[in-house]
Amino acid sequence: MPSMDILLSFSLAALLLSLSPGPSNLYIMARSISQGHNAGLAAAGGMAVGSFVYVLATAFGLAAIFIYFPLAFMLLKLAGAAYLLYLGWLYLFRHKPDEKGKPRVTVMSIPRIFMQSIFVELTNPKTALFFIAFLPQFIKQDSGSVILQFAILGGMYALIAFMCDVCVAMLAGKLGLWLNRYPAFEVWQNRLSGGLLFSLGSYIAIDELVGRN
Repeated sequence: MPSMDILLSFSLAALLLSLSPGPSNLYIMARSISQGHNAGLAAAGGMAVGSFVYVLATAFGLAAIFIYFPLAFMLLKLAGAAYLLYLGWLYLFRHKPDEKGKPRVTVMSIPRIFMQSIFVELTNPKTALFFIAFLPQFIKQDSGSVILQFAILGGMYALIAFMCDVCVAMLAGKLGLWLNRYPAFEVWQNRLSGGLLFSLGSYIAIDELVGRN
């Protein structure tokens, strides 16, 4: 069982990391702006499930694969970048205006958003790096079962990240409601959502490919 000092310092670090911009919270923001806070909350729930998958995988040693086989980690990051680019492309180019000039938004069901966000979190390099490089720094061999420590700290991170994601979903949902009140902004609503996702995917891909040269 981690000590109280470890728990407090880890909680603060997890909070700061969760509040920093990354694929998860930007994806949630895009969903909330385009479909309202319920869609954002569904995305936040999917992100939490993805985080718990990482908790289990790390506790049982899957993270070691990425440490000893860097190519696997690179492919994970590139897969996540490609998926974000695809989602951004859908927002930017597949929502064509109707006869009144307003965009026809393809509304995605809540279950589909939930499942999609799990994949986004599983391919999120920030989350992967957290569990591979950061979380092990708080594990102490003299504090009991290593697997139990990974599970406790990983679960804490998933809970803290979920609470931060809920806040992002609610605030972005209010922004989306405000945008919907003004017809002039309707066309730009999907462009904003798509731009966030497309820019993020481009950044991850360029950073990974250029950084290795």
